Amino acid sequence: MSNIESAAGEPVAMSAGIVKRATTLADGRELIYFDDPGTKLTPTRKMDARKLDPRPATAVMRQDILTGEWISIAAARQNRAFLPPADQDPLAPASPTNPSEIPDNYDVAVFENRSPSFGPALANVAELDAQKSLSELSQIGLGRSRTSVGRCEVVCFSPATEGSFGTQTPTRARTVIEAWADRTAALSALPGVQQVFPFENRGEAIGVTLHHPHGQIYAYPFVTPRTTRVLESIATVGPDLFQRILESERGSERVVLSGEHWTAFVPFAARWPIEVHMLPHRHIPDFAATNEAERDELAILYLRLLRGIDKLYDTPTPYIAAWHQAPVNVGHDDVRLMLQVTSPRRAESKLKYLAGSESAMGAFIGDVPPEQSAAFIREGLSRLEVTSA
Repeated sequence: MSNIESAAGEPVAMSAGIVKRATTLADGRELIYFDDPGTKLTPTRKMDARKLDPRPATAVMRQDILTGEWISIAAARQNRAFLPPADQDPLAPASPTNPSEIPDNYDVAVFENRSPSFGPALANVAELDAQKSLSELSQIGLGRSRTSVGRCEVVCFSPATEGSFGTQTPTRARTVIEAWADRTAALSALPGVQQVFPFENRGEAIGVTLHHPHGQIYAYPFVTPRTTRVLESIATVGPDLFQRILESERGSERVVLSGEHWTAFVPFAARWPIEVHMLPHRHIPDFAATNEAERDELAILYLRLLRGIDKLYDTPTPYIAAWHQAPVNVGHDDVRLMLQVTSPRRAESKLKYLAGSESAMGAFIGDVPPEQSAAFIREGLSRLEVTSA
């Protein structure tokens, strides 16, 4: 094999004409290319020629005895890149002056995080029993710690050095969605993984450390605190909780965008000045369970939603786009895939900070009535339509 060819396995055909090509980086981390349909890229990929230090040891989780929550202490993350110039972007295709994380040009690329919060170690398969593991983790005691097994991946939406999911083309958005579905299935099958979480942080006000258009995927070794509360609500209200939410919101004035398969709305009890949830009309637990029609429509609706939010003001709006998926082993049939986009932007030049009540007590105070927020977001969407006409 020449030094310009990759060690990737055979290309795998995905839906919508997307092609998947897997390889590894110099330190053994997995790197996967997802090629757009009709891509202009060549089938071969350059190998990672860097000499890298060994990967940091897997972090350790410590339990907060007051809440039972697990906190991952991942000290290696202190060394990650912080707002480097474009010519030193670690997510851009590698060049002679920028030996980045991705050795060749790409459409969409997914790779294991070099300094992860969870992993690279996985649970011991011989000793693993998912139900017993969850039961053991839910116990509470002083000084409890466990290895932060799992996986953290970076999802690069584009080789461009600036942008976000909302700046991509519909074709590229569809490729990213295919990558999310593929990685959700793969990560859910890893030993010890209990929940898979794709998300995008956008904007310095959110705390991003790279301007490159990208998101992340966390594969947790536990069911997250928020999802645990959702499971408690399902136990109280009933297994049709999400369908009841969808029907209630679709009959309200808080709907901002709707299609054949998805509806986006400002929730009845929104916490943030800008907060939008999106639910599929069919009860599905995660991206892996979406069908081709749902992925196709989502690529269009999700772009419209994010671009509409960017039309609210003259400058891009910072946000967190969180894709909540069902846990792998508990409540999988009752929790529905849901997008939650939140922004602290409460006016053009004002941000909502989590101060005393929110940070210390977890008791949110909403600054904007949800109905007013929904009307404002619909205005942004209408301006987008005028601009696109």
